[in-house]
Amino acid sequence: MSDITNIALDAMGGDNAPAEMVKGAVDAIQKEPAMKVFLVGREEVIEKELARYQYNRSQIEIIHASEVIETAEPPVNAIRKKKDSSIVVGMKMVKEGKADAFVSAGSSGAILVGGQVLVGRIKGVERPPLASLIPTKKGVSLLLDCGANVDARASHLVQFAKMGSIYMEHVVGVKNPSVGIVNIGAEEEKGNALVKETFPLLKELKDIHFTGSVEAREIPHGQTDVVVCEAFSGNIILKLYEGVGAVLISKVKEGLMSTLRSKIGALLIKPALKATLKTFDASEYGGAPLLGLNGLVVKTHGSAKAKEVSNTLIQCVTFKRQKINEKIRECIQTDAVSAE
Repeated sequence: MSDITNIALDAMGGDNAPAEMVKGAVDAIQKEPAMKVFLVGREEVIEKELARYQYNRSQIEIIHASEVIETAEPPVNAIRKKKDSSIVVGMKMVKEGKADAFVSAGSSGAILVGGQVLVGRIKGVERPPLASLIPTKKGVSLLLDCGANVDARASHLVQFAKMGSIYMEHVVGVKNPSVGIVNIGAEEEKGNALVKETFPLLKELKDIHFTGSVEAREIPHGQTDVVVCEAFSGNIILKLYEGVGAVLISKVKEGLMSTLRSKIGALLIKPALKATLKTFDASEYGGAPLLGLNGLVVKTHGSAKAKEVSNTLIQCVTFKRQKINEKIRECIQTDAVSAE
């Protein structure tokens, strides 16, 4: 296996494309020499942006794609009809082994559909979940599913727990990560039908460190390393998390600038405050991988800027080096053999 990680980046996806996508790619290759980025999209537009920078030309290549899938388009129809779109072309590169990963800030629906239809699931994976790192008092936790499967079964959540544990241990570096299921109370008998069915299944697993239920208010405290739920709850948790975080940061800054005394105090605490607030910046943690596919597909925020794009690209290098897909495949196949 090559030491170089080849990444197809959707240069046309997201609110700030192509400028921030291109800048993120240039920033990433300057930090990580063992990376090559294929900027997928309209060649003339990408070339214009690239002309602004000095970079190692062997690490960036443009792959022309004439079409763009817009956010409002029906995902299935868009994937089927726009075969020369940046999303379809980039995902086909992963399917054909020309790229190790595909990254996009574009249409979430198209990325989810394309990931399953074009890249395909690892044999035995029932539903690939979107997994997002979220800041906590103790560092970070992995929330999954945060957007792919609004309706899920107990068997899906069991696989989410296993795949999340692999990702947290080998990408983030947390040994024997704890796993909790989102619930409305700590007691085992609480919860809706899905949680009640899933809880005993997780409890029986020997290959994960299941610690029981986790209430939403405990997630920011870092009560558990891997937070498992279906995507309806997960997406609400993620969006509320981001909204509250943004408001708190805004209010802190507003308060510090409100009087002369507070401004003087702000100057004194600025280095420590900046470091603290940085931990609540979503762009620091890269994108959300769609786990359980035959290749790596990562969704970044639609509003992603260069820093998030750069961090996501570097995240892909770690994913490949740690052989996450191989570990997930081995885990799922072992389960299949055990079930026979």
